[in-house]
Amino acid sequence: MARTYRVGIIGRTGKGNYGHGLDVVWKGVQQCQVVAVADDNKSALPGAMTRTGAKKAYVDYREMLEKEKPDIVSISQRWLDRHHEMVMAAVELGCHVYMEKPFVRDLVQADEIVKACEMKHIKLAIAHGNRYSPQVAIARKLIADGQIGQVLELRARGKEDARRGGGEDLWVLGTHMLDLMRVFAGDVTSCYARCFEKGQPVNKSHVYNGNEGIGPLAADTIDAMYRFKNGVTGYFSSHRGHGNRFGLKVFGSKGVLEFQSGYLKTAWLLKDPAWSPGRTGAKWLPISSNGVGKAETRDTKHGSNHAAVLDLIEAIEKDRQPVSGVYDARAATEMIASVFESHRQGGPVAVPLKNRRNPLTLLKS
Repeated sequence: MARTYRVGIIGRTGKGNYGHGLDVVWKGVQQCQVVAVADDNKSALPGAMTRTGAKKAYVDYREMLEKEKPDIVSISQRWLDRHHEMVMAAVELGCHVYMEKPFVRDLVQADEIVKACEMKHIKLAIAHGNRYSPQVAIARKLIADGQIGQVLELRARGKEDARRGGGEDLWVLGTHMLDLMRVFAGDVTSCYARCFEKGQPVNKSHVYNGNEGIGPLAADTIDAMYRFKNGVTGYFSSHRGHGNRFGLKVFGSKGVLEFQSGYLKTAWLLKDPAWSPGRTGAKWLPISSNGVGKAETRDTKHGSNHAAVLDLIEAIEKDRQPVSGVYDARAATEMIASVFESHRQGGPVAVPLKNRRNPLTLLKS
């Protein structure tokens, strides 16, 4: 008989709410039963109970964890200022975790969570939804089969909107692209980056308290170059007010793969060594979940959260890491931190970083 997992949901109405559907996804998973929801905004609890089907509601998430003892905790709010304390509280009580991105505010917090998960044998999955798109697995096979030749470089950009472009974009949306870069190139070994505010190199005077609980933040313009263990170089940029190219391109000696950000979004293949269809007459071919040049037939009722939750349950039962697990969450956070650390030091930095604190708190001028 299949096990039923008891789920507790933590949201913060007015401060990240319940993320991008991390509260309602559980209703579509047969193996899960939502036993309680917690929200420090008491007025939001009746609606949250109706929306999630929770049997009980709490203002204090710690009380919920201690009384209900859920098997899985959904840390749903986008604001990350309390992510660390919530994850640590859940892990301490032996709860597995599915959480909204970004992960946590710095590498000190990330390291503590990784250690706690290891000590308690807890599985943590983070909502880097792009990883779960079938197009990613298809693209990896295309690369393995030599369809775009030798991978030469990766290029990613954030959403680059007028409000968040630059540092906030790197944290809130760029984390998706940084994580996806690692899918194709593995771990990062070094980073070189420059950060600017209104055309001036970022200094201590530019640092402010970022939106959505990010903490110290700066830069309306970011250009970063990463070196990966497999020898490939990757680039990430975000320039405020100059979007929208939110996605990733993988350039090979024989062609290009392009990914839009989002679950089940059509990917594209260009089999052209010049990377320019105008020069060779090659055409961009769509990639659906069914393969190259095939129409999409998959039901889009369930999105990336559903795929991630099913994977988390399998990871728990088979004692493996989730597709997007705690080490991936920390690695994406380290790619973000390395941008600011490289800027602070004025040159390339080796990854893993020696400095685990937020680099923006260490700027001298």
